[in-house]
Amino acid sequence: MTDASRLKATVYVAGLDNAVNDKLLADAFLPFGEIVDVTLPKPELPSAKEPHRGFGYVEFEAPGDAKEAIDNMDQSELFGRVIRVAQARPQKDANESLGSKTAVWEQEGYLAKHAVSEEDRIAAGRGGQELEDIPEDPMQGLEGLDVAGPQPA
Repeated sequence: MTDASRLKATVYVAGLDNAVNDKLLADAFLPFGEIVDVTLPKPELPSAKEPHRGFGYVEFEAPGDAKEAIDNMDQSELFGRVIRVAQARPQKDANESLGSKTAVWEQEGYLAKHAVSEEDRIAAGRGGQELEDIPEDPMQGLEGLDVAGPQPA
């Protein structure tokens, strides 16, 4: 099975109670089709006492089974908690996400995609206009006005 078809056959389940384990989650989704895999990601901190992070993934044999599970189980109740069931999305690359440790401009291919040539930089500086045609900035000269309201006479 290719990664794309595996992803279509996988559902994301959020809002899980700590009492839910792999077997219970598999049993809850078994009526919708043959289950290939159930994953409950563990907490990142080793000192965490929770058995999982409150969400999981259920991979079905067929994408149609996953769609049926989403239609029937989304907003249902499991162990007294309302769960959210949706199509699983691909995991973000570590270099793409907001939490990455690399600045966006240091990522591979960023400069090639967003680099500006020197002649483009010169043209942008003029904006295609002569300097005399550029209107004066209306905010110029307001630096000394740091007190709001009428001035005392």
